[in-house]
Amino acid sequence: MNLFPPPPTDLSRRRFVQGIALGGAVAGLGLLRPANAWALTSPGQPTVLSGTDFALDIAEAPVNYTGAARIATTVNGGVPGPILHWKEGSTVTLRVRNRLRVPTSIHWHGILLPADMDGVPGLSFDGIAPGETFAYRFHVRQAGTYWYHSHSGYQEQTGLYGPLVIAPAGPERYPTDRDYVVMLNDWTDEDPNRIYAKLKKQSDYYNFAQPTVPDFFRDVRAKGMSQALAMRKMWNQMRMSPADLADVSAHTYTYLLNGAAPAGNWTGLFRPGEKIRLRFINGSASTIFDVRIPGLKMTVIAADGQDVQPVPVDEFRISVAETYDVIVEPQEDRAYTLFAQSIDRSGYARGTLAPRAGMEAEVPPPDRRVWLGMQDMMGAMAHAEHGGGRAAMSGMDHGSMDHAGMDHGSMAGMAAAPAPVVHHARSEYGPGVDMRVDMPRTNLDDPGIGLRDNGRRVLTYADLHTIGGPIDAREPGREIELHLTGNMERFMWSFDGIKFSDAKPVHFNHGERLRIVLVNDTMMNHPIHLHGMWSELENPEGRFQVRKHTINVQPAQRITYGVTADALGRWAYHCHLLYHMEAGMFREVVVS
Repeated sequence: MNLFPPPPTDLSRRRFVQGIALGGAVAGLGLLRPANAWALTSPGQPTVLSGTDFALDIAEAPVNYTGAARIATTVNGGVPGPILHWKEGSTVTLRVRNRLRVPTSIHWHGILLPADMDGVPGLSFDGIAPGETFAYRFHVRQAGTYWYHSHSGYQEQTGLYGPLVIAPAGPERYPTDRDYVVMLNDWTDEDPNRIYAKLKKQSDYYNFAQPTVPDFFRDVRAKGMSQALAMRKMWNQMRMSPADLADVSAHTYTYLLNGAAPAGNWTGLFRPGEKIRLRFINGSASTIFDVRIPGLKMTVIAADGQDVQPVPVDEFRISVAETYDVIVEPQEDRAYTLFAQSIDRSGYARGTLAPRAGMEAEVPPPDRRVWLGMQDMMGAMAHAEHGGGRAAMSGMDHGSMDHAGMDHGSMAGMAAAPAPVVHHARSEYGPGVDMRVDMPRTNLDDPGIGLRDNGRRVLTYADLHTIGGPIDAREPGREIELHLTGNMERFMWSFDGIKFSDAKPVHFNHGERLRIVLVNDTMMNHPIHLHGMWSELENPEGRFQVRKHTINVQPAQRITYGVTADALGRWAYHCHLLYHMEAGMFREVVVS
């Protein structure tokens, strides 16, 4: 029985995709005219606070993104909160006052700081009680683009987030004429507690793109009746769907760009010939975005705040909690659309770069939704068993992805080298785990589902090379392997089949260099964030690739990264999809 009747599918509800022009809590979203070039801006850009001493008020305020008034959790009255502009080498003090009726917190995402300043209730501090003020104070040891958000309940979903821009102690490596933050978020008029309850009872509640009868006849024409029937049988036996790309879709989400719904059309101004830095931040609770600017080539210059060797691209995927800095150089006196479509193609956020306010460019339709392919189910097994071609049809072992019978999507990016041996923990063999990957793929050059062979130059992790190499050149002294596990039908998520409430902490020895191995035993992307320490991603040969604070692990993929345990204390380690974290994909890391 469906306890939650699905929302109407008539697209008079297009307001959930387009939103309305009014947007968010206007107290923090007025016209800004700062003197410094990096913040040159337009109506709708959040307030900028600079210096070393900050006062932040967390409170409720009304917003209206869909035609219905709702209450958001705001920082200084804004959604998003103000851009905080720090300077590398300074010491900042941030006095956060809680004007809510419930406890709150702020986590400084990607920032290296003492554990008691990290802002995770229950691990690093007690949280901020109603009516109380907590003073965060720490030395700023890095530069780049970061963000902040609540780590209390679902406040991150209801608006408590904002951008961080940290100027380097020396000159910018890539100087520009203008500098804009482009923060992407997902807003819902629903109570997030109700969203979570729906997902627990019916995990595909928000997925309105399930395989249909026309899809079946399309497969019959392409593959023949026997393979088409076998594919349907396989998915039914697994109780999974090839269209499981996102937990929550535009049927409840309105996608925001700098706090503006698509109809609000946030606009950044420029003069033709200028060099513009765009600091993209995915501050959403649950949405992975694919970003492009039709008519403009982007040059990626930083990932997660760290400068990289420049990479020219047409498009990039930005997973939840990641940041990318790009440079664009528009030469024409025309408008350009900033287009960020959700991974499930159910909707998009959009804004505009233009020489004059009020200009707009064509907004492209979202791309066709692509179903999960064999590499998203079976990893390297798909390549090893089937030679990179069509899969042989066979039965599905619910506990292992050894066999499969579907052939949707490109086989691009499959690992040519033999897959490494994986070690499934005994705890993975239980009701909380519905699949395991025995031969995961290890390649970093796959842009991911929906972006393969799309005719555009798409960024991959293999393209990213942090300038200066690793922070710590030591070889790891030991290895910790963890598996990203889940049961999609029951909406259970975990590490090694153990949810957070039943898990023991992971222990790092202070000062050691270690290697983390993550194996994704699910068919969903998981952006994994380790607090307090850098994650230095390695290529399949074990050599340093790129330094990040959040690493997106694709379906059926194995990745490794080095960590230097130089930060004493208790730290959070989790999937940054909010509802996955709440469901149990969270661990405590203790450095001692």
